[in-house]
Amino acid sequence: MYTPLWYMCYSWYMSMKRTNVYADPEDLAIIKEAAKRRGISEAEIIRQGIHLAAMANRVWDEPLFSRTFRGAGRTPGKSEVRDTVADAVSRETEPGTAA
Repeated sequence: MYTPLWYMCYSWYMSMKRTNVYADPEDLAIIKEAAKRRGISEAEIIRQGIHLAAMANRVWDEPLFSRTFRGAGRTPGKSEVRDTVADAVSRETEPGTAA
């Protein structure tokens, strides 16, 4: 049985706020075509776009990387990375080591 998208998101939909924005007519034409192709409303595509814009500009309470690691203080070169990876692989494949 087909359940309409608006029915599944009804409680989420009712908590939204209405706003008006100006949009480029060419962008609106693309949205109209996409909505028809995907079988969803133009408003849903616009809501998704607003959500993506909001998340892209969000300031998080915690940094992405909360731990720091000691390093050489420089970016390793290609050969240094290759040698380090090769050493790690050879240590893992040596006889008598756990896989």
